[in-house]
Amino acid sequence: MFTLAFPNVVLTLLYILPGFLLCKAKKAAAEHLSSLSSVLIYVCSPCMIVSSLLALDFSVQTLGYMGLFFVLTLVFQILFMLILYGLLHRRFAADAATRILTIGSVMGNVGFFGMPVIRMLFPAHPEMAAYSCMYCISMNILVFTVGVFCLTGEKRFMSLRAAVCNPTVISLAAGLPLFFLRAGEFLPALLVSAVDLLGKMTAPLCMMILGVRLASVNAVRLFSRPIVYLTAALKLLIFPLFCYGISLLLPLPGTFRAAVLVLSAMPCGSIILNLAEIHRSEQELAANCVLLTTLLCFLTIPLLTLLLPA
Repeated sequence: MFTLAFPNVVLTLLYILPGFLLCKAKKAAAEHLSSLSSVLIYVCSPCMIVSSLLALDFSVQTLGYMGLFFVLTLVFQILFMLILYGLLHRRFAADAATRILTIGSVMGNVGFFGMPVIRMLFPAHPEMAAYSCMYCISMNILVFTVGVFCLTGEKRFMSLRAAVCNPTVISLAAGLPLFFLRAGEFLPALLVSAVDLLGKMTAPLCMMILGVRLASVNAVRLFSRPIVYLTAALKLLIFPLFCYGISLLLPLPGTFRAAVLVLSAMPCGSIILNLAEIHRSEQELAANCVLLTTLLCFLTIPLLTLLLPA
């Protein structure tokens, strides 16, 4: 698995280079990223979710495992944040950086980055892409409730409506009936291919956006703050090992456990940066956590796959 994971993860990360070089050549700028982010969030990502469900054969067992994946990933994230809160609660109220560390340690890029990676690593198991969808839902619920509270320290910004009414949940709601009806078998092949192609643009576009951001940040600040490295260690190593260790105690299929390990090992989600910018709370730290964990995951994800059975 390592020999398959390493080149595929490196290939995905190489998509950073076009954005980085364009920014350095003054052909792109961070101020232009809002439009690209809108295409990513409202077009490519929904198409990726719908495409993954169209590729999946309906069965009650698969649907059951999807629901179980949602519940377990929600529980894993809550448990890990509670552990961190128990360790850091004395600094939690007064220190926004500690709160960023808490959410950055569990909330990963399981959609834009995770789903393309898991589809490349396990092309014979389309159900694993569906598990990524369920992880996106469980994380979104926490992002707009616990995540927003951690960033702001104020309950008034928490929004269950935003947790439910967002492109990810809406895409899943649109895709599930197609999954139940096995629509991939009767929809025009041209339409299915078009949706799949737009979905496959997600990883390159996400990485190019990160490339522009990387070219725009202060390199010294990116690599010199210890809390960023601590967040990276927690998100890329400790949290996935925590999740995988619990999954080994449960009677689950090997592909289910593999999805738990790989998806929980994804770098910090860009949603953390977006929310930090909206609420003007530790924007630079959030950006550095997203960038550094994305750069380091090309080493940690292949290494973690060594834990999976051959």
